[in-house]
Amino acid sequence: MRIEGKEIIVTGMCPRTARLRNEWCDYLDTPEDSIQRLRTSGIRADLFTFLQPIPDRTPRHPFHLEWCSAAVLPLRTYEDWWNKPINDKTRNKVRKAVKSKVEVGRVEFNDDLVHGILDIYNETPLRHGKPFKHYGMNFDTINRMLITYLESSDFLGAFWGSELIGFAKLVHGDNFSNLIHILCKIAHRHRAPANALIASAVEVCTRRNVPYLLYGEWSRRGLGEFKKHHAFERFEVPRYFVPLNATGRFSLSLNLHRPLKERIPGKWQDTFVAWRTRWYTARYKRRFH
Repeated sequence: MRIEGKEIIVTGMCPRTARLRNEWCDYLDTPEDSIQRLRTSGIRADLFTFLQPIPDRTPRHPFHLEWCSAAVLPLRTYEDWWNKPINDKTRNKVRKAVKSKVEVGRVEFNDDLVHGILDIYNETPLRHGKPFKHYGMNFDTINRMLITYLESSDFLGAFWGSELIGFAKLVHGDNFSNLIHILCKIAHRHRAPANALIASAVEVCTRRNVPYLLYGEWSRRGLGEFKKHHAFERFEVPRYFVPLNATGRFSLSLNLHRPLKERIPGKWQDTFVAWRTRWYTARYKRRFH
């Protein structure tokens, strides 16, 4: 289903929650009208949730509101980012990529790039201690996934010689850009391509006079530290939840609308992640060796 030309997906079982498929890139122009259309559309969902556009953090709508933590990098100039908010360790990582002869810059979206990205996706079945959802995808699937927002996107590539060892996709919106893909080959991690890609993204955005760079939701553990080291800040932005039926109202009243992981204390989450990593590592080691 599409609303205002934007695709809607439904996730979860109880409650079933509808949202924009690309909610960090797409935003509703007239939420009240869109919600009315959803209620009469016959969509099998109990709740609808949507975000307010970055960087507007002042609540604008009369719906149930909860704050969502986004990772946002305020930008002025590349020199300002390089000299002030990041530390020496991060600067040295970017310098290391240069010394390792990693070349980073904007690249054309074509079949060669997709094949290179396909090699990155298929390098390993596990990332961050769990099965990597893009592992094993074919060329056509990856191409369809990457081609979205092509007219407003920049692709960045990190090359070691002729080999693509990392890539990032920037989608440019109104007053912000969105880093929606960044991934590097684990075999080349010691060459710091991810750090170089972030630096390149900052350079592209500052040249376009973009005031904010968004890197998805705020994160914990390794990815969270990576974001902090590159000067991303925790921005609290409004997320709205709107019941579409009685089940939605009941779920919202009992706080059942948030994912289970968000209701578990951080220390319990860390313990679970550690055990999950051990389990999948042992399982895939037996499978592939």
